[in-house]
Amino acid sequence: MSINADRIVPMTKTDLLTAYGTMLKIASVSVTALNASDAEGNFSQTTNSATVICSEPVKSLNFGSSVTAATVYFIPAYDYKGFTKTGATLTESGTVDADGCTLYTATLSTNAITFAKVGF
Repeated sequence: MSINADRIVPMTKTDLLTAYGTMLKIASVSVTALNASDAEGNFSQTTNSATVICSEPVKSLNFGSSVTAATVYFIPAYDYKGFTKTGATLTESGTVDADGCTLYTATLSTNAITFAKVGF
């Protein structure tokens, strides 16, 4: 779905993740940036009950042992591997298409994670 297919305004002064983060702030979502742990796009999230947006496409994300609830906005990298908690597999619902541009939410509840596509 396109809001305006005839008079497209190009995004030339910012990157897609910054635009998504700005849109979330406009929508009054309290979100902070989470930086990758390495140059490969592997992330570690250790803050319980946090809402974050990953600062680059995600290859993997590991929740710390004290994290029982969290919301993560992310774009999956082309080589996306998934989410874990202290290295262990989580019970998953929803699907992720590793296309390198679609925004998703990952909602952690104890040892289960739910994925949802954001937007149209």
